[in-house]
Order: sequence, then structure tokens, then C-alpha cells
Amino acid sequence: MPLDPRAKRFLDVLAASNPLNSLDLPIGKRRAGLAELLLLSGPPPEMAAVEELALAAAGRNIPARLYTPRAATGTASPALIYVHGGGLVAGTLDTHDGIARALAAAAGCRVVAIGYRLAPEHPFPAGLDDTLAAIRYCREFAGRLGMDPRRLGICGESAGGTLSAAACQALARSGGTGLKLQVLLCPILDYGGTSASRREFARGYLVEEATLQDDLRHCLTAGLAATDERISPLRASDLSGLPPTIIHTAEYDPLRDEAWAYYERLERCGSALSYTCHPGMIHLFYGLGGVIPQARTTMTSIGAGIRMALA
Repeated sequence: MPLDPRAKRFLDVLAASNPLNSLDLPIGKRRAGLAELLLLSGPPPEMAAVEELALAAAGRNIPARLYTPRAATGTASPALIYVHGGGLVAGTLDTHDGIARALAAAAGCRVVAIGYRLAPEHPFPAGLDDTLAAIRYCREFAGRLGMDPRRLGICGESAGGTLSAAACQALARSGGTGLKLQVLLCPILDYGGTSASRREFARGYLVEEATLQDDLRHCLTAGLAATDERISPLRASDLSGLPPTIIHTAEYDPLRDEAWAYYERLERCGSALSYTCHPGMIHLFYGLGGVIPQARTTMTSIGAGIRMALA
């Protein structure tokens, strides 16, 4: 279907203001641009409690934030670990606070958002190491956090989807993820990819090919290629043993095709749960409720799927 009129209007305004998507953008401006963009997430849902945490794991304290919605105030509620987007170079607990709150409210479960290390200060795989450490911490100390370890899932969006998928793969190879659910929202699953959607929507659809390549340049260290399965999880040779997976993507998202390719492979391995490509929508639309009204109904739908899977 055609591009959603609200999404088109938003992209037109963004293009007119010379937005963050350009090659060689200074990292400070890249981060400030994403922070400004996510001010459009709309009014955040109220929580019963929000708690700042430091997850003592992997020899460091990983900053985190625990969200408890009104529907999950019991002592052992289902829970999600939330891994934010930002190309592995941008995004913080604060910039993605609105999305984390919306997830917690829609899914009716506790959400632990993690502040993983970013490139270029901490090149890849620092963010993946932090994600793995946070999963292990939440499994071990679930009771302390008011979470049921038998109903623990992970949700990654955009580059957070990269980290979530790669972390689940790494844990599966080591003997099981210990997670009941994986949710991927508009995930980046093949940084080295050249899919049809990457070519068709390379410019003018919020996340641009030039930006993806510039982010990748900041992330990679010597000896690590874009085709490495840790940063391009679609390229992993073995997808067995992964938790049931829900994927949401968007029709006008350049990353759409790699998300579908990943889901097809998960179907063959028995880990696919549901796949939804939202017509007329763009990358990150679910976090732009202030300008794209469908974001709110989509988050409700995402939450319903999570509730059912973690029941």
C-alpha cells in the first residue's frame, strides 16, 4: 500500500530540516539527532514504579532501568529485557525511555532496559558482551527483581535487535538461552546485506544506507567483518535452539527483507512464532506515536503477543 500519509508528512519535514541521516556525521550530532527524534514518542504511560539499577556483571556495572507497570506489581511477574536501537553508536536509557514504558504497559510485564556500551568508544562486540551479561544477570537474580525466571524474554529493536538475536544465538550454542521469548522490532540482522528493500529504500526513509555504513565503520575493529554472524545474525549457519520469536517490521523499512529472511529460517528450525509487516509504515514508527498515530495501536498489538507468549 502507499506510504502512510502521516509517515510521509513526517519524512518530508525531516528531509527539509537536513536530518541526522548523512555520511560521516559527527558521532555527537548522530546521538543528538536520535535523542531529538525520540522526543516524538508521545506521552509515556505511567508506571507503578521505575527503578535505576546497576547490573554487576562481566566485571562492570551495566546501567539498567526496571519498569513495573500497574498490571505487574506481583512478586514474580513475566518480564522482558529491552535492548534499545541506535545503530550500536547512539541511544541511551533516557532516549528510549518512552519505548520501554510503552512496552511495559502494553505487555503488562516488568521491563529491564539495559544501557549497553556504544561504539566508537567501545567497539563491537562490547555491546553484545553487555547484552549477554545482562541476560545472565536477570536469569540469576530474577527473584530479586520481582521477575519469574520461567517467563523471561528479550526484546530488541533496530540495532538492539542485532544484539538480541546475536545474544540468543550465542546462548543457544552454549547449551540453551534460558529465555521463553524473543521479540525483534524492525531489527538490523545483516549489516553486510544488499537486499531489495535495502536498495529500494536506501535514502529518504528515516534510516539510510549511508548512515548504516557510517555506524558500521564506527563499530568494527580490525579483524571483524560486516559478515561476522555476531553483528549480522542472519548469516549464522545454525539457528537451532532459539526461543520462540516474534518479529515486527514495516513495509517501507530498508531492513524489511532481512527480517523476513530471518523469520523464514526460524520457521524451518521451529522457533518462529509470528511475523508482522506493517503496511505503509517506516523504520522506528512504533516509537513515534507523537506524529504517527498507528504507533499506539501497533504497540498494543505487540504487547498482546508478548502477553500471550509469556502467559
